Amino acid sequence: MKRDVISIADLSTPEIVALLDVAARLKAERKAGLTNAPLAGKALALLFLKPSLRTRLSFEIAMEQLGGTSRFLGPTEVGLGTRESVPDVARTLGCYVDAVAVRVFAHEVAKELAQHCPVPVISGLSDDEHPCQILADLLTLKERFGQLRGLTVAYVGDANNVANSLLLALPRLGVNLCLATPAEYEPAGAILEQAHADAKVGNAFVEVCRDPAVAVANADAVYADSWYSMGQEHEAARRRPIFKPYQINEALMGKAQSHTVAMHCLPAHRGDEITDGVLDGPRSVAFQQAENRLHAQKALLLGLLGTPGLASWAGSSLA
Repeated sequence: MKRDVISIADLSTPEIVALLDVAARLKAERKAGLTNAPLAGKALALLFLKPSLRTRLSFEIAMEQLGGTSRFLGPTEVGLGTRESVPDVARTLGCYVDAVAVRVFAHEVAKELAQHCPVPVISGLSDDEHPCQILADLLTLKERFGQLRGLTVAYVGDANNVANSLLLALPRLGVNLCLATPAEYEPAGAILEQAHADAKVGNAFVEVCRDPAVAVANADAVYADSWYSMGQEHEAARRRPIFKPYQINEALMGKAQSHTVAMHCLPAHRGDEITDGVLDGPRSVAFQQAENRLHAQKALLLGLLGTPGLASWAGSSLA
């Protein structure tokens, strides 16, 4: 039975744990010069409606390192939903490839593709979520601190797709999450409700506040992302004065603990949500996060396309 990962919620907590363990192993094997080709003969289609650096390249290199191949399809080549209907594109892709990674604006488009595609569909980002980024973030935090349970992450800024996926993943793993955001940019009520329910099960807490200094005071990691996502560039001038108090800068990091790291999923608008001094400083793990996109996605691809698959990983001692 095929699996889709459109939301981080599509992965169970044991599956996330197993994926992180496999990603760490694959990363260590690569650095040791060990190679194999568990996905030889497999092909991945990259159907992207949005620009991409990390998502596209990490998926392409991931398939190459696993022995498979990939093919990129940009927005003008397919005309998704205009030249050809979403269901027709989904069914056609399933005739040629073993999995599809999509990068879209509307989250519903990714869900519709998955509904009609006979092979696994992975979200490489939508306006609502960014599940692959969160897998890389979790791997980075585990590498830095040795474990996840009991950590506290402060997310400062716009409650966007990355914030949504953090809310749907971290509390389940016992990671506390505090979001500092302007009132009109809070996460949707349904996502907050789910995060609070997950936090009870994971013995963690989820908080939303207005003051970034309060959010970062006891945090192990402070997370920044763009104040205006792709497709919202026209809102930049209006948003800047609203979010200026939420900039992650040296003064704000000074209010955090000495071991606290700074995270950013990139691309960064330097001088807006984060300063050069923080992003390029010794506390930044942003480029470790970027590297870990490759390893986390290798694990995800292997789990969805390899033998044995993800379900058996989650039921093993890995979890």
